[in-house]
Amino acid sequence: MAGFDLNLITTFVTLYETQSVTVAAERLCVTQPSVSYALAKLREQFDDALFVRNQQGMQPTRLATQLYEGFKEASRSINDAVSEARKFSPSTSKRRFRLALSDLGEIALLPRVLERLNQMAPSIELDIVPLEIDQVATWLNDGHIDAAICSQILPGAGITHQRLMSEQYCCLVDDAHPRIGTQMNMQQFLAEPHAIVTRTSGHGMVEDVLKKMAVERRVRLRIPHFSVLPKIIPGTEMITILPYRIAWSFCEFPGDKPLKVVDLPFEVPSFEVTLHWHSRSEKSTSLKWFCEQIEAALGEP
Repeated sequence: MAGFDLNLITTFVTLYETQSVTVAAERLCVTQPSVSYALAKLREQFDDALFVRNQQGMQPTRLATQLYEGFKEASRSINDAVSEARKFSPSTSKRRFRLALSDLGEIALLPRVLERLNQMAPSIELDIVPLEIDQVATWLNDGHIDAAICSQILPGAGITHQRLMSEQYCCLVDDAHPRIGTQMNMQQFLAEPHAIVTRTSGHGMVEDVLKKMAVERRVRLRIPHFSVLPKIIPGTEMITILPYRIAWSFCEFPGDKPLKVVDLPFEVPSFEVTLHWHSRSEKSTSLKWFCEQIEAALGEP
């Protein structure tokens, strides 16, 4: 296979991971015809369809599945070599970084990260990937993201983490709640309706504590994101649980019906907000710099 175009490896890996010509083109910053042309060249090289279109997208053939791991490692090695060969200069770099954040992270942490990056590297691009706690370790291993910020220590060989800050949970209620003042007992907590956020963002600690206590809440509403709570809780009798920093920031949101923070009537351990990256990033000047800037922007003294 003399004269094999190494650019085809990146296209193959991206197409395999996205199973979509459109999404692959977006991730590679090229046109869809360019991806289709590269796929045609790959099919010619290997005398195999490699990807077959069906209702689920571009499904890999058996040969494509066999090729993926080797091509993925080759693509990673090439990218690392190119990254190191090019001297990274934050002030002029136009590099794109990908950071996984929950919607809470977007509200509380992203502004500080952006402020730091705008000062240090005004021309870089930052893609925020919605955090899926069950997928983020795989994303780091696959190189789909450069770093992630979450409230759990992620498993997996090669994944490194750094503590950024400690947090605790509290309750957020309407300021004019008819039965809850500045404090709340356990009986009130269990009697009132609750709005809860699903566990995909990694905030399941309170649920685990309640399960150990063998008690159940009156769940009125389940939602996938914390960010809508300032619009939902005012004017209702619902209770919601979230980290202190976010709760206080929601209290400062403009609105006709203010909110208030109330302590939980039971003990929940504090948790750490943690930055994760893959250890191979330490070989890349740019990725190492990126993680250092996040630590500088968010880390507690």
